[in-house]
Amino acid sequence: MPIKRSTHGFIVADKVPTQAKSSTKTAIKAAKRKIEEEESDDDFGNMNMAEHSSAEEDEESDMSDGEVDEFPEINLEDSDEEDDDFVDTEDVEYSEDDLENDDYMAGDSLDEADLEEEERQGLDEEEEEEEEDVYEVPKRYRERYGEEKLPEIEGNYESDSSTEETENTIGNVSLDLYKDLPHIGYDIDGKKILKPATGDELDKFLATMEDPDSWRTVKSEVEGKDFVLSDKELDIIQRLQRGIIPDSTYDPYEPTVEWFTSKTEVMPLSGRPEPKSRFVPSKWEAKKIMKIVRAIRLGRIVPRKPKDDKPRFYNLWGDEDTPREDHIMHVAAPKMKLPEHDESYNPPEEYLPDEQEIKEWNELDEEDRPKNYLPRKHDSLRHVPAYDKFIQERFQRCLDLYLAPRVRKNRLNIDPESLVPKLPSPKDLRPFPTQQSLSYEGHTGRIRALSIHPSGFYALTGSDDKTCRLWEVLTGRCLFMWQFDDIIHSLAWCPNVDVWLFAISVGHGEVLVISPPKLCSAEQKMNTDQFTKSGYGIVNDEKKQTVNWIRPSDEDEEKYGYKILIQHVQVVKQITWHRKGDYVATVSPDAKNLAVLIHQISKHQTQTPFRHLKGLVQKVAFHPIKPIFFVATQIYVRVYDLMQQQSIKNLQTSCKWVSSIDIHPAGDNVIIGSYDKRVCWFDLDLSSRPYKSLRYHTKAVRQVTFHKRYPLFASSSDDGTIQVFYGMVYNDFLQNPLIVPVKILKGHEDKDGLGVLNIEFHPNQPWIFSTGADGTFRLWT
Repeated sequence: MPIKRSTHGFIVADKVPTQAKSSTKTAIKAAKRKIEEEESDDDFGNMNMAEHSSAEEDEESDMSDGEVDEFPEINLEDSDEEDDDFVDTEDVEYSEDDLENDDYMAGDSLDEADLEEEERQGLDEEEEEEEEDVYEVPKRYRERYGEEKLPEIEGNYESDSSTEETENTIGNVSLDLYKDLPHIGYDIDGKKILKPATGDELDKFLATMEDPDSWRTVKSEVEGKDFVLSDKELDIIQRLQRGIIPDSTYDPYEPTVEWFTSKTEVMPLSGRPEPKSRFVPSKWEAKKIMKIVRAIRLGRIVPRKPKDDKPRFYNLWGDEDTPREDHIMHVAAPKMKLPEHDESYNPPEEYLPDEQEIKEWNELDEEDRPKNYLPRKHDSLRHVPAYDKFIQERFQRCLDLYLAPRVRKNRLNIDPESLVPKLPSPKDLRPFPTQQSLSYEGHTGRIRALSIHPSGFYALTGSDDKTCRLWEVLTGRCLFMWQFDDIIHSLAWCPNVDVWLFAISVGHGEVLVISPPKLCSAEQKMNTDQFTKSGYGIVNDEKKQTVNWIRPSDEDEEKYGYKILIQHVQVVKQITWHRKGDYVATVSPDAKNLAVLIHQISKHQTQTPFRHLKGLVQKVAFHPIKPIFFVATQIYVRVYDLMQQQSIKNLQTSCKWVSSIDIHPAGDNVIIGSYDKRVCWFDLDLSSRPYKSLRYHTKAVRQVTFHKRYPLFASSSDDGTIQVFYGMVYNDFLQNPLIVPVKILKGHEDKDGLGVLNIEFHPNQPWIFSTGADGTFRLWT
């Protein structure tokens, strides 16, 4: 039964007309066809590509009388199905109806011999038809694919291509290393490969003349042998030299074989039934559909939404013709101001300006005029002239709409009081100094230096009038006065209460250690003499000493109380004592590496703690508890550990010029004053940057100081004020210090741009002492 592809792409069988064909004839044909297919499979060169049976050929010849069909494309997947549709003639069982319809009838004149002759003629005709359909392979392909027999690959060790490598196994090693040795390498078994005998140039020439293959001989340096190149290898070399493809059998211009068709089939080529998955509802599609259904229910998707037909023409002069949905950040342009009565062509009399108003309007600048026009009266509307500034005003209006940024700002209803931090009332933070109680008069110049005795009963002041005065705090009486030949820069009481002693810097580098006479007890006097004179018995190396320790005369000691004179190289600007009272530090900013010196009074020794100083030193301070030393330069404050002799922290003040420094009694907080009006509070455990930066002064800050017992600190400035602050430091490390300004003390007068030069708290009471450029020394309680 011939096979034919229908228009729907399925394999169908055409009906075979009932003809008189016996089963014997069909079986003979099938057997012969099977023998021919086996022979064609054996011979690779001669391929007979008969695709259809004779019945198909007959059917095709019948169909070819009509329209010419396109050559059907072969689908490899359908081959099995098509093979199943062919019917093996040996297995066909014919029914009685088929036999009845056969043309051969019993009793016809044809006998057995006639039937055999008919069969022979039919076979000959089929052979002729099959010979016509034999596909002949072109000679070029037969030469390439048919005759060339490739060597068979055996799966053993010898078939490995790695055995074709060179015999010498030394690898990528230079043969110059084997130049003086009898061998040139080793084989795969590790045996030496001896050098071959090499002849001289004459032997080479004779070999060239006698050997016909010498021109194609190549010597391998690694193997030490001569190799003769084959014709195939020579052909490859010549092709490489000419720049063409090395393989001579490769044809770059052979026709393209379309293994897969480039045409897209409209109908399927398979008759297999549809898969079951196409009839089972997809759960993923159901999820997508439910997602769309939910969106429709929520209103995010509007099905069959009518399209907004935009009008073809717009009203050009309409203000808001069609209302449209504004952008969320849209801010409408402000409307122009409506005209007033004075802009009328016939305004009332009270709107018309008189001559004085016209004169004042003309004298004003254009920016300062309240209106850019003057009201005028006209008899009729025809007499109104054209507005001369119409174009300029319209242009400015366009610029305002185009360039002026319009932003929608949400107004917040916030109580301004809630933004102010909740600070305690100053009444709850008492005691602190609030008013002036005493004024100590006697100095005639600026009082630069100030120091209060640790007991709180006595005060020392040093002035530009070259005098130093000792005051009794409670009475305001001057107990003693020292007259010097130069101005006084700094002075400080010794913090040790057992000794009666203070240090003072006078003139050019002189530091005097003085014990005021006739004002101390006998025990204090004895301790002071023993403390100051014990160092005279110690012999110090004068070469190593950077300063001179000089013993004053007995007359000066008895009359003025001079104990020691320490002569420095430069002017000493600051004197500060260690808490134990044995060490005193001096600052000489102009002395470079000797700017900071530490003197031990009991041993008359001087130490230079720094070999190289970075920056100009302004102030120094000892830590109240730990062996830590603070050095304040113009910009930075460097913290040093005196035991380990190394820098442990560098405070960044953010100031242009540091003027003063003081340490909290607990030792964890530092305040710094600067000439650029700032007071900076540092928490050493928190950061190297200021915790708070206070700007309450209008001029340079001269001095800052902490109270030893109360949570108070203060700052003085050239603006003549003293700012008193409440500064509570908590023991809880999680709680930040509380800083509250509580009082501004005013009383000092400015003189030559200078105000309050020095301040210091009373050691026991919430009082503060101040000295100013006006020559006054005051007590605030």
